[in-house]
Amino acid sequence: MKLHELKPAPGSRQKRNRVGRGIGSGSGKTSGRGQKGQKARSGGGVRPGFEGGQNPIIRRLPKRGFHNRNRKEYAIINLDALNQFSEGTEITPSLLLEKRVIRNLKDGLKVLGEGDLNVKLTVKAHKFSKTAEEKIQAAGGTTEVI
Repeated sequence: MKLHELKPAPGSRQKRNRVGRGIGSGSGKTSGRGQKGQKARSGGGVRPGFEGGQNPIIRRLPKRGFHNRNRKEYAIINLDALNQFSEGTEITPSLLLEKRVIRNLKDGLKVLGEGDLNVKLTVKAHKFSKTAEEKIQAAGGTTEVI
């Protein structure tokens, strides 16, 4: 295949239908809306979830619990995952993303105290659990809340 032989796949480039352009076009007069009725009127149609006056499913189903819209979801990491870094390294969320220790940052980084820390590190994160903070300081490292 050469550059001058390239062409779009059949059926991928379809002309848009210009409605209301005469009876011979196939979509003139009523412009594909049929005869009268709610859907034929301008601005006509029903809102999403409307079921023709029947009590809609969103109102029929019971609502449970509370969903906090302002909830912050933290990317979490345990201490044993920090042992792979060399002594004296400054651990930041951007470094953890770069090394693929965490996949996405979400609203921040929280360090949890699962496992043991064997190296002295400076850890910068948005939150620390109490045990994580104690274990980092016991290993001779420091913690810093961003």
